Amino acid sequence: MSSPEKTEMPLTLDVFTAGLWKENPVFVMMLGLCPTLAVTNTLENSLGMSAATIFVLVGSNALVSSLRHLIPKQIRIIAYIIIIASFVTVVDYLIQAVSLDLHNKLGAFIQLIVVNCLILGRAEAYASKNSVNKTIISALGMGLGFSLALVALGSVRELLGSGQLLGFQVFSLNFEPWVVMILPPGGFIVLGSWLLLFNYLQQRKTDKITAMQAASHCSLPPS
Repeated sequence: MSSPEKTEMPLTLDVFTAGLWKENPVFVMMLGLCPTLAVTNTLENSLGMSAATIFVLVGSNALVSSLRHLIPKQIRIIAYIIIIASFVTVVDYLIQAVSLDLHNKLGAFIQLIVVNCLILGRAEAYASKNSVNKTIISALGMGLGFSLALVALGSVRELLGSGQLLGFQVFSLNFEPWVVMILPPGGFIVLGSWLLLFNYLQQRKTDKITAMQAASHCSLPPS
């Protein structure tokens, strides 16, 4: 019987880039929307949650992949949660050590990384079936794709909600802030706008590929 490493798909660039665009956790798969909407009222919060999520995602998935042959199938979900919770505890203390103010701003959403469906879902669907190297590359791509979504929301919400980015004034002092953008409704508004743009770009790409395929068929000489 061949081992999983011999039968799995080879490691390619697509393994990394899939999470950035084709399988973006937020804009395509709609995963992790709770922290996406809750902590993206500023760019600083978005960057902090992005770093924490990448750390937990890469670390926990790598450990799950390395132990995939040792974890009994019957208790795999419990084992995955324990592994993820361990990395969340580490990152929780790290954020406290680096910036207590950021830790207070992120609040309970740091601990809620444990139940982030993105991390647990990747552990179950990918890390438990692939080699460590491939899992790390895929997790890093997914983490960066998730970070891209958080930064996209956080920058727009902070810019329109206060006229600033990371504390630096961007708009003139005469700018009237859109207070709704830093409130919960602003998260839904900005997320909906980004989803509209993302789907539009995806549809354009699909239409372009379809048109190119149709043109290639039409250019074939008759048999």
